[in-house]
Amino acid sequence: MLLPLERSGTKKPKPDYKALLAGQPLFSSLSSEEIARITQNVREIRPQKGEILFNKGDECRGLHILLSGLVKLFCISPRGQEKVVEIIHPGHMFGEALMFLGRPYIVSSQALADSWVLYFPKSTIFEELERRPELARKMLASLSMRLHQLISDIENYSLHSGKKRVIGYLLREISDESLPTEDHACTIRFSISKNVIASHLNMTQEHFSRILHELADLGLISVHGREIHVPDIRRLQQYED
Repeated sequence: MLLPLERSGTKKPKPDYKALLAGQPLFSSLSSEEIARITQNVREIRPQKGEILFNKGDECRGLHILLSGLVKLFCISPRGQEKVVEIIHPGHMFGEALMFLGRPYIVSSQALADSWVLYFPKSTIFEELERRPELARKMLASLSMRLHQLISDIENYSLHSGKKRVIGYLLREISDESLPTEDHACTIRFSISKNVIASHLNMTQEHFSRILHELADLGLISVHGREIHVPDIRRLQQYED
């Protein structure tokens, strides 16, 4: 299911797609002419938090690139439990694998925050792939990186304890906004709910919260609502069960 391009009758000016896509690894080497060609049929989607971009079983007719916000890919078990398969961050594309296979979506997609998504129809992508083999190589590289991350996640779920999974997630969340200080401390702010994080880590929300408190009791972190303060990143990295 695709969301409408506009929410009102006011037509917005066309964005500068060259500037928007310049920082995207997939399109960074394309010229202005090539960007114009590949974006001639692009659709802007502005889902609000909680809105569905597509459902499992919908036909996949193109690929998405998230420019801002957060999106989750998830599925529902026969018992009605939600499993978060992947959390998409800005700059990443999604839906491309099934576009190439010509199969319907095997997961659903929902915005975790007000987001900005570009949707590229399959026909436009395929035409440009014939012109630019380099674009195909970049798409393969992106797919390979995501596959590697998914395999790594599966390995973590299977072989690592709950504490190690949570620690791994916290270490991955250390970003430019939470760079460590000279004393190797930093603060992480969760941009998504603990329930979504727990599902992504293959545990219940109660289990996730309990592990956070256990890590706090060990002095590895302190919890302040959605903010997690790490007094010494090295201690967290070196922790062993």
